Amino acid sequence: MDLGAVRTFVAVAETGQFQKAAADLSISQQAVSKRVAALERALGVRLFTRAPRGAELTIDGQAFLPHARELLRVAERASASVRPGRRPLRVDVIASRVAPSALMRDFHRAHPEIDLDVVMLSDVDTAVAAIRSGAVDASFRAVAMPGHPLPEDIESVRVLDEPHQLLTGPAHALADARSVTLAELTGHRIWMPGLVPGTEWTAYYDDLVAEFGLTVEATGPNFGSDALLDTIADTPALATFTTARTRLVWPAGHDLRRIPVTDPTPVYPHSLLWHRDNPHPALPALRTHLATTTTAQNTTETWTPDWAIPR
Repeated sequence: MDLGAVRTFVAVAETGQFQKAAADLSISQQAVSKRVAALERALGVRLFTRAPRGAELTIDGQAFLPHARELLRVAERASASVRPGRRPLRVDVIASRVAPSALMRDFHRAHPEIDLDVVMLSDVDTAVAAIRSGAVDASFRAVAMPGHPLPEDIESVRVLDEPHQLLTGPAHALADARSVTLAELTGHRIWMPGLVPGTEWTAYYDDLVAEFGLTVEATGPNFGSDALLDTIADTPALATFTTARTRLVWPAGHDLRRIPVTDPTPVYPHSLLWHRDNPHPALPALRTHLATTTTAQNTTETWTPDWAIPR
């Protein structure tokens, strides 16, 4: 259905005159007549009768008028949804409990006037494809996996180095330590069933294992963080890695311990990725917020794979 003809019909119905509708729409009276006639042919009914004082709605015209107004309202909402400055900023945060989600909550509190859509994508290749297609405006990632450099049209900036912690149950040999070095973790079993082959976080832990001789196991099904914490609490021989800003909640009886890892501290490098030609006006605000509210780690005391560092 021709929205221009529908808009013209509504204008005639509201003014009661073809001439007045033409003036309001900045078109000729002949153009108004042609549009209304075309709409009547498309609908197969008469919408107006010509009266001495102008145009009067027929019974069919009266029935069609509220629907015509709704068609115009829907069209305006559809246009506004993609109009610069009106579409929500869509950002991939990987998962709900990890640091990027917290960063976006902080951004929302600082900028409540900016509409947000938060999504959770599985891996860096999926995220990059979504950025390039326009499905998302930005994504938090560890930049790229080895052998998978970012495309030239994707920009990135490192926004947060998140320190690692060892998570143990109360009976674990390291449970009472105030901190633990990477060397002291040699020989201890670190269980991480959430590691998925082909993802950037699995590549990160593969490099950590290779460099420091750790034992990281991804055996068994991944039943989620609650099941992982239950197992860690009840199994003295197992610990797991978490990161400082990962939100975890467990029953008081678990008595789990979060122990800083040092000498050096493994940090997970979160970067923000976006398309260089993305015009969304909220993107600069997000980048500025992250630049002024996150703090880089002392790189002489931390570790991260070379491939995870933006070039």
